[in-house]
Amino acid sequence: MITIISGLLVRSRRLGLALAGSLLFTSPTLAQQPTGRIVGRVLDAASGQGLSDVGIQVVGTTLGTMSGVEGRFTLPAVPAGTVTIQFRRIGYTPKTVTGILLDAGKTLEQDVTLATATITLTAQTVTASAERGSVADALDAQRTATGVVNTITAEQIAKSPDSDAAQAMQRVSGVTVQNGRFVFVRGLGERYTTTQLNGTRVPSPEPEKRVVPLDMFPSSLVEAVTTSKTFTPDQQGDFSGAQVEIKTREFPARLTFSMQSTVGYNSGATGRQVLAGRNVGGEVFALAGTARNLPYLLSVVRNFQGINLTQADKNLLISQFRNAWTPDSRTGAPNTSTAISLGGNEALFGQRIGFLLSGTYALTQDVKDNQVRALANRGTTPGSTIETDRFTGTTGSQGVLWGGMANFSTLLGGTSRISVNNTYTRTADNDARVERGEFENEGVRAQIERMQYVERAVRSNQLAGDHQFGEHKLDWAVTSSAVTRNEPDRSEFVSVIEQDAPGGAEVLRWNGASNAGAVRTFSALEEKSFEGRGNYQWRVSMGGRDHAIKVGALSRRTDRDATTSAYAISGQASNAIRELRPEQLFAAPFTGDRAGVFNIFPLSQGGSYGAADRLTAGFLMADIAIAPRMRLITGARVENDRLTVNAQSTLGQPVDVSRDWTDVLPSLALNMALGEYTNLRLSASQTLARPEYRELVPIKSRDVLNGDDLEGNPDLQRTLIQNVDARWEWYPSGGEVLSVGLFAKRFDNPIERVYRAAGASSRFIGYVNADKATNYGVELEARKGLGFLGDAFQSLLAFTNVTVMQSQITLGAGQAAATNARRRMVGQAPYVVNAGVTYANTNGSLSATALFNRTGERIDAAGDQPLPDVVQRPRNALDLSLRFPVWGALQGRIDARNLLDEPFQTVQGSVTRESWTTGRTFQLGFVFRP
Repeated sequence: MITIISGLLVRSRRLGLALAGSLLFTSPTLAQQPTGRIVGRVLDAASGQGLSDVGIQVVGTTLGTMSGVEGRFTLPAVPAGTVTIQFRRIGYTPKTVTGILLDAGKTLEQDVTLATATITLTAQTVTASAERGSVADALDAQRTATGVVNTITAEQIAKSPDSDAAQAMQRVSGVTVQNGRFVFVRGLGERYTTTQLNGTRVPSPEPEKRVVPLDMFPSSLVEAVTTSKTFTPDQQGDFSGAQVEIKTREFPARLTFSMQSTVGYNSGATGRQVLAGRNVGGEVFALAGTARNLPYLLSVVRNFQGINLTQADKNLLISQFRNAWTPDSRTGAPNTSTAISLGGNEALFGQRIGFLLSGTYALTQDVKDNQVRALANRGTTPGSTIETDRFTGTTGSQGVLWGGMANFSTLLGGTSRISVNNTYTRTADNDARVERGEFENEGVRAQIERMQYVERAVRSNQLAGDHQFGEHKLDWAVTSSAVTRNEPDRSEFVSVIEQDAPGGAEVLRWNGASNAGAVRTFSALEEKSFEGRGNYQWRVSMGGRDHAIKVGALSRRTDRDATTSAYAISGQASNAIRELRPEQLFAAPFTGDRAGVFNIFPLSQGGSYGAADRLTAGFLMADIAIAPRMRLITGARVENDRLTVNAQSTLGQPVDVSRDWTDVLPSLALNMALGEYTNLRLSASQTLARPEYRELVPIKSRDVLNGDDLEGNPDLQRTLIQNVDARWEWYPSGGEVLSVGLFAKRFDNPIERVYRAAGASSRFIGYVNADKATNYGVELEARKGLGFLGDAFQSLLAFTNVTVMQSQITLGAGQAAATNARRRMVGQAPYVVNAGVTYANTNGSLSATALFNRTGERIDAAGDQPLPDVVQRPRNALDLSLRFPVWGALQGRIDARNLLDEPFQTVQGSVTRESWTTGRTFQLGFVFRP
């Protein structure tokens, strides 16, 4: 406390002298000159961290100030013209920045880096343009990070055709994106990757996975996406693949407005007849009307337990469903998107407030064409497979994504920064599918018609503070967040394909004898989270070197409620009635007083569960400079997680599952600067992965279309992971890098998704703890300008990252039903390749980028013995992007995605389990930034 008070007094005295000089000695002539405003940050050249208490002086005047929290400074009323500024701080080499061009009445942003005096002893003088280059290096999160990280910035996203965070993540080394939304890192499944928004965990809107679909975050709202692949104690410890940090954009130094709009063409959907769901209104805004809700009468009777229904009662209940069973067909509309943002830094009641307001909306039309799905049965020889229950068809899908952001920030007295960050995004997927095939076990040819509509929403409201008092820094944040996932009124209608005579016409008749002939499902999930965290850091000089001690604590309360209600309709009727379309069949007179036609009953693949999760954590971490170019970062984190899950199946008894885990997670990292532009990083740590709530729930759910039964396991235990990483990095010049990384991981009690025997025409999916697993690999990354090849290549930059990895899992004696006792982990691909080349002219107004991605074969789920594993086949993807000036502040963009249009394919042995193509996408857009 004495140290803090002393630092405050010294700083106040310095600031007072600077201000007094400004007031007493500024000449009247100077005061009458046109002026402008200069703002910025002073950064440590090695770490990229902000430096407080830096003396800042406008040369030739008595104007001056000192940097405050995060190294931020403001110089008001600076004479317009060419300005020179001097920066000084004890322990750092003084720097003078010349050639700063300040226009009258404008605000200019000028960031500066300072090098420690042990590295550079003589004072430095640089131009403003040269200094901007060194700041870009200092802000490179990969170069200055404590651990092994990769970052995709807003500038890089702007040069790609990526419209959301998930698409941008595909460019990161070792990253694969499943289904366009779920991130796999280093071949590890989504359970080993966590997502944070502005430093706070984002709840998951998925009912069966603790994962956040990254396609919910529009790229126009994103400042950077950082992937941390190594653990330090100041991070939450439940990851092993990576922690994905999404940082929303910060406010600009001066008033800025931008608007962009695009229109796109999909070769498989735009202008073609595509399947579409039957809407009730509001779907294009991801706000479907109440007509999709579970009918009131069914919400009252729920599972019919203890109720004796008459035929009239059953008919009445059936008549309550929205009479929509079969998809429409309509002409595919073009894809469109619009984004608007307004930001700046304005005075309000004498206090400058930074703000950024942004909104975005996108509407897309997609198709899954050439769609095939089938099951696999054992063949006549060991290890062989034969195809069964093959269906072919097509799916039409309309996607909606919109979101908004309102961020505010202000500096208080130069030592404190208060921020308010608000984000809301909402999506909807509206799918319609028709397919034909055969249920071989029943000897029935069939047509299945399905409509599925899913809404997801993520909300985050955060109040955060950063306070700098000399060598003491305190940061804190309080965040309220919530997610919802609503799947109202999913429908499946199954018709058998019959012929009344050999060679006669095929006739569609309702499969009323089956429990799956007509099904309606209603699902809803809501999860709310409240998190508070605080960190204190003390920088201390000992032995002529700077060290840091950091402590912190976190508390998070999460509550989830999920419900699913599924109802089936069956019945016996004449062929003439069964041939009616379902909109006629399930209407008057058949749902009136006519008796004996229909029966309705709840399916066992439903139910509800609630989860209450309470996490508390604390950590201690030290950053020690053990040599001039060597830093040791070590410490430990303690996490206690208390989880209670209450489940109730549709027809079963309540089940309660409780867990109480306390874990100590140590970390040790050694960072060595082998040269001015070369680093070596070594890291060892222990992290964990906890079961997802649904995985602990022993109730069944079922996808009627795919025939998959899913059941949780209340005996699951959390996974402990030991991690070792090493990476060598070389940064030869700005924007260039060459790195080689090695990683190895050992898993105790890893959780695996496995298939089990469940009859001839269906699968049973469950979760088990394997005995152990290992995962290891190498990562290569390179970004290099091609100017060394000659003048014609000066404007080209080539980049690539390649990850080669291998894993092996040992299931143990208790899992004899597995395909084999030793295999790769579920979700693990043996390699991931990203490559590209960018052209940019000298002022950056014209650029073109080509991007390539290929992911190796990975296990989707472990097969049941003697069947082999289900694997996703490798797929090549090629995207192109062009940015060009149009006129003044108007810029244009042309993007092309999925140019190769290779099929998405999942196989099991020789059987194609699933396959489809999506078509190529082209879009034209314009960006206006006055």
